[in-house]
Amino acid sequence: MPKPVVVIVGRPNVGKSTLFNRITGTRTAIVENIAGITRDRNYLDAEWEGKHFIVVDTGGFYPESDDEIIKQVTEQALFAIEEGDVIIHLLDGKTGLTPPDIELSKKIRASGKKVIWAVNKIDAHSREDRLYDFYPIGSEELIPLSAATGYGYDDFMEKLVSLLPEYKETSLIFPKIAVVGKPNSGKSTLINTLLNKKRMIVSPVPGTTRDSIDSVCSYYGKKYLFIDTAGIRKKDKFKYSIEKYSMVRALKSIERCDVALIVIDSFEGITEQDQKIAGIVEEYGKGSIFILNKWDLMKDPENDYKFLGKELLRKMWFMQYAPFITISALDKRRVTKIFPLIDAILKERSKRIPTAELNKVLNEILSTVNLPGYKGKSLKIYYITQIKTAPPSFVLFANYPAAFNDFHIRHIEKILRDHFSFTGTPIRIYIKNKKETKKNK
Repeated sequence: MPKPVVVIVGRPNVGKSTLFNRITGTRTAIVENIAGITRDRNYLDAEWEGKHFIVVDTGGFYPESDDEIIKQVTEQALFAIEEGDVIIHLLDGKTGLTPPDIELSKKIRASGKKVIWAVNKIDAHSREDRLYDFYPIGSEELIPLSAATGYGYDDFMEKLVSLLPEYKETSLIFPKIAVVGKPNSGKSTLINTLLNKKRMIVSPVPGTTRDSIDSVCSYYGKKYLFIDTAGIRKKDKFKYSIEKYSMVRALKSIERCDVALIVIDSFEGITEQDQKIAGIVEEYGKGSIFILNKWDLMKDPENDYKFLGKELLRKMWFMQYAPFITISALDKRRVTKIFPLIDAILKERSKRIPTAELNKVLNEILSTVNLPGYKGKSLKIYYITQIKTAPPSFVLFANYPAAFNDFHIRHIEKILRDHFSFTGTPIRIYIKNKKETKKNK
């Protein structure tokens, strides 16, 4: 089962980002650059009293605007409502109830989702009388809250977790493969082709959301759970564009999977949206394969292959470890070649390197990197060890971890990959402090 998704919506400047930061325990801005690409950092994992969930922040809701960007922000907020399990409608206790608040509340009710109506910027008991201004919104319970100071926060969170659906990790032991990508990239066609391929035995597993269906299939005796994220369908009640992507839907599937098939429309080329989805896969530490679909539409396959290969290296530079394959899901071209790649990546993700072998490689690292000084002192690296798999993660112990920068981390990663491959999976490298100890006299 996927983690529950909590979506924060409201007018601009009501305090959505402040609440998001408090729930997730962060102090950073909601929008930041991740993995060398620009995308909205509007979701994070969160936990309260043992309940785990994903929180999604959204742009401000504007019911009427001629500005195209504002329209897109509003559409994405409405789509997030449809994808969420619990909706937080955040209201501004200082400005009072406004017509846009009423309009948004109607759309939330139309979604049929569980809702918390929270009135923000109420930071003392004496100010709770402001709640009376908001009862015309039609809610029987309004929760006073100050996202900035924490007033009322515990009661608010108690209410939130009481509405969360049950979350349990799937008990299925076979690999989970998510098929993700922007709308109209061919995800559904690929799933249908895979599940109807000769020698596959298919049994449906009920999905946990309306728009996702999980299918267990067997290919030459090996079983896989495919997580099919359905394409965005236009809903008359929300009137959003079918072209708008769903980061919420993508992260739901990615969070659950072992390997993600990132489906790209080859004819359209590699877009910023593809980069954003790939960035989520990398951030969650999942294995990945780039699926260049619709190859049947390419007029010059040989040159197109070279061009798109270079484009992948350039635009997906932060995931150069991920293999790619050209397919046509429509005419079933090369789709079965996906399975050996999945198997290889699963093996790489579970690979564990003995500490002795790692430290042999460490000697090479030390011979090829000019270690910087740190505040006039010599930097020393003591040893490296692997602490976990899926994704493979390593700790390198040194006397001054602060001396290491991104260049050093990337160089260490390159050498580890040169020796141990780790094809198709991200790896994590952490630098920790280990001070030299004096011998006992």
